[in-house]
Amino acid sequence: MTASGLVFFQSSVFAGREKKNRAERNIMGRAQQERNTDPAEIRKKTDEKYMRQALRQAKKAYDLEETPIGCVIVRDGKVIGRGYNRRNTDKDPLAHAEITAIKKASRKTGDWRLEECTLYVTLEPCQMCAGAIVQARVARVVVGCMNPKAGCAGSILNLLDMKEFNHQVQLETGVLEEECSMLMKTFFKELRMKQKMRKKSLAE
Repeated sequence: MTASGLVFFQSSVFAGREKKNRAERNIMGRAQQERNTDPAEIRKKTDEKYMRQALRQAKKAYDLEETPIGCVIVRDGKVIGRGYNRRNTDKDPLAHAEITAIKKASRKTGDWRLEECTLYVTLEPCQMCAGAIVQARVARVVVGCMNPKAGCAGSILNLLDMKEFNHQVQLETGVLEEECSMLMKTFFKELRMKQKMRKKSLAE
């Protein structure tokens, strides 16, 4: 093979490889694009985004030495209501995160019906909050961690999906479950330590 022929052959091989690489990159790019536009993946990322905002609300309760539960309500990609547990601070049995967020969202929209809204809460709603969610006609609820002792979105019973009511709520659970659960566990661990120290100081 002549020198010019060798150069041509090498160029052809290189061009072929480059063409193959481009094809592989295009396939990978399309696959990535499909993943990015997958409705389930988009919803998962959206739910995690707003659950992180609910966690920020829960940390406000934590700072007040309240049980760290936080809630946000979203409509059309915007947060229209926020709340966190203030039951002890306000001396109010109704001052739960969900109730506060529902009140704020209703004021924002000018309507008690929240039919196009998603409510994100770090801990499974109690019977009062689950009832309020149904009354407000919330479309969807996303829960961080479950509450086996008092939860009414599936743990003890599911008030959000009772066919006897005139409204049922779509439910998603386990979103950022580990983070939500860890916040609760840390709070109660610290609370037990503080109570133990108080008892010790009183005994001295």
